Amino acid sequence: MEKKQYLEAGRIINTHGVRGEMKVETWTDEPAVLTGLDTVFLEGQPRRVESARVHKGFALLKLEGIDSVEAAMALKGKILFADRDSIPIAEGAFFLQDAIGRPVVEEDGTELGILADILDYPAGRIYVVKGKTEHLIPEQGGFIRSFDPETGKLTVHLIEGM
Repeated sequence: MEKKQYLEAGRIINTHGVRGEMKVETWTDEPAVLTGLDTVFLEGQPRRVESARVHKGFALLKLEGIDSVEAAMALKGKILFADRDSIPIAEGAFFLQDAIGRPVVEEDGTELGILADILDYPAGRIYVVKGKTEHLIPEQGGFIRSFDPETGKLTVHLIEGM
């Protein structure tokens, strides 16, 4: 499975002010990741970020060519994408989107199925694995052992009842 060059980074949820600034729900670990980008992609087109800041847990972005509240309102609900090469990522970390659709195995090599989704909850992420049965695996507690970006294999540790 090929990695996507452009990753979903957030969704425009509202306007902010009257000069075209937009409130964005970020889908990155921190809103500052999105506000640190020079360019985002909207409907397949690159848009230069004129200004960006974090406000109450959301990103406020002003994009080139969006200069009024009406222009910003027309984009409400649209998804913003970011080039994976422009997003800083820590050593050993991976983009969650790279793991979706990949095989999931237990530490002993037993195949569990495919990672179907990753749910974000206040208490942490839940990895949804679909195979012969469905498994809901929390990110906390050491159940997610490793993800190999080269092979795309996610290794997990299960306990009885999972």
